[in-house]
Amino acid sequence: MSQFDSEQKFQQIMQDHTEYLLSLAFLYLKDWPAAEDIVQEVFLKFYQTHEQFEERSSVKTYLAKMTINKCKDYLKSGRYRKHVLTNHFLHPVVKSRNRFVEADERLELADAVLELSLHYREVIVHYYFEELSVIEVAEILSIPQNTVKTRLRKARALLKEKIHPTEWEVLLHE
Repeated sequence: MSQFDSEQKFQQIMQDHTEYLLSLAFLYLKDWPAAEDIVQEVFLKFYQTHEQFEERSSVKTYLAKMTINKCKDYLKSGRYRKHVLTNHFLHPVVKSRNRFVEADERLELADAVLELSLHYREVIVHYYFEELSVIEVAEILSIPQNTVKTRLRKARALLKEKIHPTEWEVLLHE
């Protein structure tokens, strides 16, 4: 493949996956500037090493795993500990397709999800809002399927305590 074809393919990958990766990073970090930095780092790393991509999974899954790992590294870093997290959910980069942002009635639900600890928050987001199967969530997070099911059950119980019954219905019908 020529350099030109490779560049075009990379541009298309960025165009196809930027919004998803930004949303994913934000849900881990609760900070848009940090999420943007993480996604930029992920694409840079992918660009530098894309020849090594073995296509055992989809590009989306591969980039999601890279993003999750970068987010977890960031959360462990001193840079994160010094930074004040926000719970501001709206951001101009996210298009109206993002269900969290476009529906005001879901802000209470979004806030409740963001208050969950990371291991509960990530399964809820992937399962309900990204509409991934338990198998896909397990693959992305590199955890057993039964762990995904257990975390979903516990996260639902925690959310049920925090949110209004009508908001809970929104989650059940996703």
